[in-house]
Amino acid sequence: MDEIKNYVTLIERGRPDFVEIKGVTYCGGKRPIIGMKNVPWHQEVIEFSQAVCSSLGETYELASEHEHSCCILLANKSKFKRNDQWYTWIDFDKFLELQASGEPFTAEDYIEKTPDWAVFGAKERGFDPVETRVGAQNRPQGC
Repeated sequence: MDEIKNYVTLIERGRPDFVEIKGVTYCGGKRPIIGMKNVPWHQEVIEFSQAVCSSLGETYELASEHEHSCCILLANKSKFKRNDQWYTWIDFDKFLELQASGEPFTAEDYIEKTPDWAVFGAKERGFDPVETRVGAQNRPQGC
């Protein structure tokens, strides 16, 4: 599949800390440019992400997901997986402090442990359990 090869080439070239692979959240409209037939299911985005990861070797792994946004986060394992736990969450206070200092810093300087509900494969699939999901006609939904 050319798409996977092209993603892998780009990732190998840039060696980013994180790669977000996202489908699309369909919002409808009278004359949508992208219709539902073009929107991948979350499972398809997972499978694509897994194919990209396996083509990249051991550097990246599926770290986090958000099913509703149809996205997967790939993260560099050597930098962001510690003692079998992911650290992909942003400590915004620390980030702002580092930014204000004017000194160079990296993502490793302001990360926090990824919440269990946001880790790839969690039963919540990226939905914070303290939040209430609202579906059609404003009816609360479970995870």
